[in-house]
Amino acid sequence: MAGKNICKAIALLMLLFSLSFATRVGDIATLEGGRSNYLVGYGLVVGLKGTGDGKGTLFTVRSIANMLNRMGIVVDPRRITTKNVAAVTVTAKLPPFVKPGMRVDVEVSSLGDAKSLEGGTLLLTPLRGPDGEVYALAQGQVIVGGYEARGRGAQQVKNTPTVGFIPNGGVVEKEIPSQSLSDEINLYLDSPSFSLAKLLQDRINTEFGMQVATAVDGSTLRLKKPEGMSMVEFLARVEDTRVEVPSVAKVVVDSRSGLILLGGDVTINPVSVAVGSLTVTVRESPEVVQPPPLSPGETRVVPRTEVRVQEREARMLELRGATVSQLVDTLNRIGATPREIISVLQAIKAAGALRAKLEVL
Repeated sequence: MAGKNICKAIALLMLLFSLSFATRVGDIATLEGGRSNYLVGYGLVVGLKGTGDGKGTLFTVRSIANMLNRMGIVVDPRRITTKNVAAVTVTAKLPPFVKPGMRVDVEVSSLGDAKSLEGGTLLLTPLRGPDGEVYALAQGQVIVGGYEARGRGAQQVKNTPTVGFIPNGGVVEKEIPSQSLSDEINLYLDSPSFSLAKLLQDRINTEFGMQVATAVDGSTLRLKKPEGMSMVEFLARVEDTRVEVPSVAKVVVDSRSGLILLGGDVTINPVSVAVGSLTVTVRESPEVVQPPPLSPGETRVVPRTEVRVQEREARMLELRGATVSQLVDTLNRIGATPREIISVLQAIKAAGALRAKLEVL
């Protein structure tokens, strides 16, 4: 039953993926200078309830001692045994055109052997860019999306309690240098394609009624602001321009979760498919054999191994010019699981019958 539900979900995803929607230019392309920037820092999370780093994590112990020394408190690092502090890396992503005083979300990840960051508070941490300059400061209460319960003989862990978030926990201190807006600017496609570049060029020019966009190559469009219009108004209108983007003939497979996503233009050349499964079960049932009373024999454990092999009946089916829905229906009829569907798609691609790009995550 679970396999059928998963296959139905896969079919629904493929149907949605195959539909053609009007997409904003701003959702499939990026303006020159509009890239995001990543920051990283090293900090301490305090206030943990015995779930922090142990005394064997030397960099945490030394960090605590250094912090206290800067506050005028001299402490021997060898005497620090607290487990309420964890060393963490702090990361953030600055959106384009961000200004000082704006806030950004911050992610905190444990560096040492801390069990959980739940209930902790990140102390003031400078966040630096690749050039070593400080662009933001982070501090605040850490929110963890998981938990860990531990006893002497068992433990229960959900999600990753050693990773947390601080919504709006970073304050921008310095503006990242960016290119000033001029009368001409480049527009970069997120997925380079000559046909898509030509399509965007024609659609933008139609929107303005004049030649304002020129496709330079498969990934770049050169935009020129028309007379009598501000650059901000021009770029806003370009981003809001809607274009019918054709679906991509591509198959994306997540081998870990079994999720399969197929584009609407995916077709199959004539090919025969047989799906079957072989299940081998090995069961160990050791028996204890004891000698008769007062005999010189010894008690021994005699192994008992049972091997059972089950092979599901497989049927050969032929696909001729199958569409996405026909492929899913056919594989469902022969009882294929999501894992088997992945193997079938890989085999069809290797045979040259899958007219699409296959990407395995």
